[in-house]
Amino acid sequence: MAGKLMAKTAYLSKFILRLDRIRIPIWIIALTFFTLIVPMSFVDLYGSQQEREAMAQTMANPAMTAMTGPADLANYTLGVMTAHQMLLITAAVVGLMSILLVTRHTRAAEEDGRLEMIRSLPTGRLSYLNSVLIVISGACAGLALLNGFGLYALGIESMDLEGSLLYGAALGATGLFFAGVTAVFGQLSDSSRGTVGYSIAFLLIAYLFRAVTDVSNEALSWISPLAWVTKAQVYDTNNWWPVLLMVFVSVVLYGVANYLNVIRDLDRGFLPSKPGKRYASRFLQSPIGLALRLQRTGVISWAVGMLVLGASYGAVLGDLESFFSSNETMKQLLKPAEGVTLVEQFIPMLMIVISLLATVPPVMAVNKLRAEEKKEQIVHLLSRNVSRNKLLGSYLLISIGNGFVMLMLAALGLWSAGTAVVDGGLSFQMIFGAALSYYPAMLVMISIAVLLIGCLPNLTGFIWLYVLYSFLVLYLGGLFQFSDWVGNLSPFGHVPQIPIEDYSFMALAGLSLFAVLLTIAGFIGFNKRDIKL
Repeated sequence: MAGKLMAKTAYLSKFILRLDRIRIPIWIIALTFFTLIVPMSFVDLYGSQQEREAMAQTMANPAMTAMTGPADLANYTLGVMTAHQMLLITAAVVGLMSILLVTRHTRAAEEDGRLEMIRSLPTGRLSYLNSVLIVISGACAGLALLNGFGLYALGIESMDLEGSLLYGAALGATGLFFAGVTAVFGQLSDSSRGTVGYSIAFLLIAYLFRAVTDVSNEALSWISPLAWVTKAQVYDTNNWWPVLLMVFVSVVLYGVANYLNVIRDLDRGFLPSKPGKRYASRFLQSPIGLALRLQRTGVISWAVGMLVLGASYGAVLGDLESFFSSNETMKQLLKPAEGVTLVEQFIPMLMIVISLLATVPPVMAVNKLRAEEKKEQIVHLLSRNVSRNKLLGSYLLISIGNGFVMLMLAALGLWSAGTAVVDGGLSFQMIFGAALSYYPAMLVMISIAVLLIGCLPNLTGFIWLYVLYSFLVLYLGGLFQFSDWVGNLSPFGHVPQIPIEDYSFMALAGLSLFAVLLTIAGFIGFNKRDIKL
């Protein structure tokens, strides 16, 4: 009986691996790259024990504990520093990777009808689900080994083999855990949006619960699976038990997902769907209303995240004066200016990070149109009294408004928390002016996404490489001494760094005009091309 349920699992694993032959390597390479580049930069930034102790003092506050977790600040070696500042955040991204990949091949495959076609072939009822879990487990194992041996190969004294392997294992185990969580929600929910929503909500709740309990009651933080990552104490005591616990729970979740999959009907979930209204509102009957309704959960989640991000950055501004004054290397990241405090010099660096992260949700919002096109959903809209301009314009307006809201919420969080910890507070006008100065650059990114949708729909994913490039050259440009032209290849490189530089109307107007031209080209291309998969 078990053999019949699992028939052709190996063949389906090869099929899924074939479908994700580009997507999975990109995830693994990107995560490994960020894992390896950080300790390499730390070697230059914190070469002496005095500089590391100064950084430990900066991290010794409740806000940073809530954001990165606890650590042995009395033994703040380069290894401990890397694990403290990077492991938890990277693990959360690995969890997101598993959520997206598992949803794509489980509930989303059911919605698209792919699973029904596969089940019509001589395959087992559990074959497809387990082939998905096998591929994701293999990706997590590869990520663990690549990061573990990669960190050890850096040859940093405090980053030994056991600690490096534990670092990689913690990332891999997190991927396994959230693959199991998503597989279970894929059986409970009856839609891919619900699966992603429930899974990401679980990830956020786990992170926030850990943040609160790490500050108030560390014993209770054991309830959160993300706390198990920090309790491994990588490069310190190297505690393997939390990682093994996470692997064990992952196996249990895999079993639960298999059981639920056996007893449920295809295209059905165990959680009851909320009945909709008998008649849709006039707003919902419009393209922009429908698009906004479909993206509502994601917009709210990102809005909360950006507000928390801004507040997290603002909470550490009070310790900057003492830290930067003793670290010459970190000063290279700042642009010196007369009559400006170190905190104000640090604002442009924060704004680069905030604005680039705030660019992600609006670009995702406009790219939803391409996702709907792949699912053959927009043909139903275009067959009615809806023009292509109106359809693309609806997604564009949502994206433009989305980006503005994200920037403002992040600026509000930064100003509110920073005012509470910085002597004399922060200027409301300065913070929000600095944030708004990056809005035209964000519009350029959105317009590039529109251009790709209109003219090169199969290459819409390349906008994310451009966002990543902008982050690397602008955030790390001061440290690696990149030439000015490297940063100017990004629209964010043309933004005046307020309050260090004066507000430049011409630069921002030029970016806005460029965004308008690219958007027009995208609309022209969208009207002329065929609707295709």
